[in-house]
Amino acid sequence: MTERDFAINVVSTLQHAGFAALFAGGCVRDELLGLTPADHDIATSATPDDVKKLFRRCHSFGASFGVVEVLGPRDAAGEWLKVQVATFRSDGTYSDGRRPDSVTFSSPEEDAARRDFTINGLFLDPIANRVYDFVGGQADLRAKVLRAIGDPAARFTEDKLRVLRAVRMAARFELAVDPATQAAATAMAGEIKAVSAERIAEELRKILTNPHRVRGLNLLTEFGLFPHVLPEVADIPQRLRVVAALTGTPDFPLVFAVLLGSVTPKVAGNVCRRLRLSNEELERIAWLVANRVALVAAPTIRNSALFPILVHPGIGELLALHEAEAVAAGDELIAVEFCVNLLRTRSPDQLNPKPLMTGDDLQTLGLSPGPLFKKLLDAVRIAQLDGEVLNQSEAVARVRRLQHELEARS
Repeated sequence: MTERDFAINVVSTLQHAGFAALFAGGCVRDELLGLTPADHDIATSATPDDVKKLFRRCHSFGASFGVVEVLGPRDAAGEWLKVQVATFRSDGTYSDGRRPDSVTFSSPEEDAARRDFTINGLFLDPIANRVYDFVGGQADLRAKVLRAIGDPAARFTEDKLRVLRAVRMAARFELAVDPATQAAATAMAGEIKAVSAERIAEELRKILTNPHRVRGLNLLTEFGLFPHVLPEVADIPQRLRVVAALTGTPDFPLVFAVLLGSVTPKVAGNVCRRLRLSNEELERIAWLVANRVALVAAPTIRNSALFPILVHPGIGELLALHEAEAVAAGDELIAVEFCVNLLRTRSPDQLNPKPLMTGDDLQTLGLSPGPLFKKLLDAVRIAQLDGEVLNQSEAVARVRRLQHELEARS
C-alpha cells in the first residue's frame, strides 16, 4: 500500500462516517501539476475527537489546531504510513508572527481563506475525483502565477516565513509572482528576522537544492531578503554566476559554500551556527570555504599539501566548487582535470599511505610524549608524502635528525 492509497482509505472512512473529508494543500497542487506529492494532508469536518474515535492508531499532532496524525500499515520500504488529518478551521490573530492565537473549526471555504497562496488553497475529493477551489488556485496554476490569498500583507503578517516561502514556491514551480504579492513581500523583507533560525535554514535548504536555485536566489535579491537572511554574502551577482555554473545535483553544503564565497572559515562557521545548521553541515561548509582556492595551483604544489585534500570525504564537492568558480570566471579547468586524473590513476593507499612513524614508534625510540611528538610526526608525514622518506628506517633517521635540530633550537 502506498501513502496515497492509505490517505484515500482515511478519506473514505471519514466520508462513510458522515463527515466531509478532502485532500488539502500541497498534495492537491502537486497532483494537478502531474507531480508525486511528498505526503498527503487531509482536511475534514470531523473534530479531533471524532477522528480519534474512528481510527485506532493515531495521536494528537497539534490538537489545539485541530490536527491528528493517523497511522497505517508499513509501506514496501518498511516505513509506517501516516497522514495528518486537520479539522476545517479559521484562524484568529497571529501575535507571534507564526501561529494563530486561536482557531475556530469552520468550513472548507474559510479553511482555504486562511492559507498562504492560492495554489496551496485547493481541495480534492479523491473518491469523487473532484477539485474544490474557493480561491482561484487552478487559474493561477494554469497562468503560472504565485498569488497570496486575499490581502498579501495580511498573509505575510500572519507568518513572516511566508515571505521566504514565496521565493521557494515561485522558483520551484517556475511561477511569476503576482505584483501585489511581491510588493507586500518586499515591504516585509526585514520582518524575516522574527522567524526562527531553524525555519529560515530549512527554506534555504529547499531553495538551494532545487534545480531552479538561481531563480530562487534572484528572487531573494529582488525581495530584498539577502541583507536580512545572509548579510555576509558579498558580490551577489558573481556568487550567483558561480552557483549557476554548478552541474549535477549539488547538495546543500556545496551550494551554501559557493554562495558564501570568499568569507573566512570562521565567518562561515558563525553563519552556520546562527542558522542552527547541523554539525555535519557546519564542518563541511567551513572546510569547503577554507579550501575554496586550495586546488588552483594543484599541478605545482607538493604532494604533502595536495594529497590530504584529495583524500578528504568532501573532495567531490570541492572539485565541483573549483570547476564552477573556473567556469564562471572563464578560466580553464587545468587544476580540476589534474586532480581528477590523480584520483583516477592513484589508489587510496598511494594518496593516503599508512604512516611510516606513529606515536608508539617514537616512544620505542625513547621519546616521551609532549609537544615535540606532533612536530616530529608531522615532519615525517610530510616527507613521506613528498617521497623523501620511503621506509621506516629512513623515517627513524629523519626523526633523529629532526630531534637534534629541534632540541638545538630550544
